[in-house]
Amino acid sequence: MESLNGAVEPAVAAVPSCSLEKQGCFSPLQEKISKLLSQWTALQMAVQNEWGGCDSLEKSEQLASDVFSWLFQSKGELLQVEDLENLLHERLLLSFNTEIEDGSIEEVAEQLMIIREDHLHGNLVPVQENHQKVGKRGQQTLV
Repeated sequence: MESLNGAVEPAVAAVPSCSLEKQGCFSPLQEKISKLLSQWTALQMAVQNEWGGCDSLEKSEQLASDVFSWLFQSKGELLQVEDLENLLHERLLLSFNTEIEDGSIEEVAEQLMIIREDHLHGNLVPVQENHQKVGKRGQQTLV
């Protein structure tokens, strides 16, 4: 499996999509957000190594849910990417005792904002049609 930073990760213990998806309660938009977060190397490592305790997987699923809620709390509201970066940083620090300084928080936040904008403008691309490209700092990003 290739991660956001381009490194090849073992296919074991990747952060799975939220269990709600398996129950059919997951919207395509939530699936897209969950997929992006599940490909984030820092979050994968935190879950695999249980840096958030034995409930690290549940914490990652809650993070995906919280990000979805934050992004779509008010469709007309102007949201700042810096606020989303702060949310991600705070949740990783508090939930997983993890300080991320590799620039990936900014990269992930930017991609999440693109997902939001695409949705608000009616540009809905199914998750399986996402393409990966190399972004700044050599990290891979979803388009």
